[in-house]
Amino acid sequence: MDLSRRSVVNAALFSAALTIPEWPDVVGRMEGARSRTLRRIGEPDVATVVAMTERLSEMDDQFGGRTARPPTASFIVNTVAPLLRTEATEDVRKAMLSAASDLCYLTGYMAVDEGLHGLAQRYYQKALELAGASEDHLTYCTTLRGMSVQAVDLGHGATAVRLADAAAAASPQAGPRMRPFLAGRQAHAAARTGNRVEALRYLREAERAMEKAESREKALGSYSPASLNYHVSQVRFELGDPRGAVEAMRESDRLRPGVYRRSRVKERAILAERQLSIGHLEAACVTWGNALDDYPLVDSGRIDQRFRDMFKLLRPHLKNQEAKSLYERARAVVPPALLA
Repeated sequence: MDLSRRSVVNAALFSAALTIPEWPDVVGRMEGARSRTLRRIGEPDVATVVAMTERLSEMDDQFGGRTARPPTASFIVNTVAPLLRTEATEDVRKAMLSAASDLCYLTGYMAVDEGLHGLAQRYYQKALELAGASEDHLTYCTTLRGMSVQAVDLGHGATAVRLADAAAAASPQAGPRMRPFLAGRQAHAAARTGNRVEALRYLREAERAMEKAESREKALGSYSPASLNYHVSQVRFELGDPRGAVEAMRESDRLRPGVYRRSRVKERAILAERQLSIGHLEAACVTWGNALDDYPLVDSGRIDQRFRDMFKLLRPHLKNQEAKSLYERARAVVPPALLA
């Protein structure tokens, strides 16, 4: 369980050929992880892990993966891993495995945000194993979905489709809240591969499924109208409709709660890029400026890359006063390395 070791940090980069363990294969894999210890764990121990995961998730949302992952990894190694080796009743053991699965999924997501993609895959794989051992379909599907997000962001469209479809195949037992979550992901992955018919079909399915989904949310698995509009924007952009993509991303930004600061900064940067792509330079500068307001509060590799791209995109337009003003303001805020 010690995923903080240097050998893991220096693991290979993202592998598009990564084997996906199917649901029957992962159930029960963790039996050998238990060993005799001096005490037994109970429901309060599980509640502690769940509560800490929620707090760490909030930290990630607000401050980014580089800030949140180190304490999260430490919590896994020093607290959660020993608990997994401690005796417990069967119900408590399964609940602890499920809680640990959520935590490993979250840590993988943080590593993606840092740009440590090989490390993220290791955490995701461990999350799948723990979800199988605890028979937690929801986290199993959520993790496969996260792996699909990682793949599509890195340009591996076919892999993203494979992972999204694997999540969907395992989803019936995860409940109705998971279906819109997965359909939106399938839509984006299909659009990345140019499959217009499937992409639009999955978008319609996501919209219908959201109307039927339960209103309650889970810290690591919620899907909101902002999320749906984000996927609509991604699909429209991939299918050659940048104006529609701008409209949907603006709606996503309007609907997204302020607590999701990292997502807000990232998506505003994407929105600005798409505004520029349709010739709306000054609108793009305003949007980038709004993202820059929050940039100093978020430590994220993905957002750094967005601002690196911003500098490249603005350079041809520095005769425009709005573009020049934004460029100079950003130079005073972001690390000099992003200007290269």
